[in-house]
Amino acid sequence: MPRSLVRDRLLALLDAASTRRIAVVGDAMLDVYLRGEVERISPEAPVPVVRVHDRRYALGGAGNVAQNVCAVGAHCDLIATIGDDAGGRQICTMLGELQASLDSLVTVPRPTTTKTRVVARSQQVVRVDEEEDADLEGRDVERVLAVLRSAVSKADALVLEDYNKGVLVPAVIEAAMSAAQAKGIPIVVDPKYRNFFHYRGATIFKPNRRELESAMEADVDLDQHDALVAIVGRLQAENLLLTLGDRGMMLVSANGAFKRVPTMARQVYDVVGAGDTVTAYLAVVLAAGGTPTEAAIIANFAAGIEVGKPGAATVAPDEVVDAYDGFMAS
Repeated sequence: MPRSLVRDRLLALLDAASTRRIAVVGDAMLDVYLRGEVERISPEAPVPVVRVHDRRYALGGAGNVAQNVCAVGAHCDLIATIGDDAGGRQICTMLGELQASLDSLVTVPRPTTTKTRVVARSQQVVRVDEEEDADLEGRDVERVLAVLRSAVSKADALVLEDYNKGVLVPAVIEAAMSAAQAKGIPIVVDPKYRNFFHYRGATIFKPNRRELESAMEADVDLDQHDALVAIVGRLQAENLLLTLGDRGMMLVSANGAFKRVPTMARQVYDVVGAGDTVTAYLAVVLAAGGTPTEAAIIANFAAGIEVGKPGAATVAPDEVVDAYDGFMAS
């Protein structure tokens, strides 16, 4: 199926994508990596003592989608919440370095969601999560709605990136979808279980298989096309893009069309962040005028590159073109 996308069309879409503006709404997170060596067991408890040699920060969640949008060259408005803390300031610094807008970040009286991973000899020893994931309420929701409406009014596509950390409450989801639909721009949804059926009208609804089966409370048979079309109807989406790990993706349209997109990964080093890369590329290609099928093919090439990199990484357009050329030559 990737051969149905000609090279000139790929180049034109990626070039146009670099001029677009994407609004990303959702849960921003800060990933912290502490790397070191284990040389002894603690005398205080039977746990390893990790001598840290390196500390690295990365944008996670909706922040990782934002940095992938920026890696394409597009402009990104990230509508998210941060705390008045070191984690929030670090996120602002990193987004500023990407030249992403900081105007849509809302500071709330809760900690910035931070995930700290302690790694020794390439093996994760422990992960420490600092977060409060209750739904936003009251004045905090109103402030998110205000920046959301402003950002969508300038956007060429909308992404809703849900990690169940409290930003995408029903009022925010409905306002975002309504604003984007009124403007006629494409909507990409990366859902989680809490509000799975609230995203009515998405251009592309992108769960993984486990998420879909959990929401439907049943196994999903990929060969039962009628059942999959019925799921698209229940979601009230235009297209369902079901991500299948090493089996690639399946695109199911409300009109009954099916497309299988095989994986493009040559080497899998780390799958962290691959879904965020897919989401970002779907949005920028749709914003550039691409069809859902073209967006899925290009996003799949990007995902195949991302999983060959450590951690949550970004993928540049020239890497996608190189991967495409390599596939076409094979």
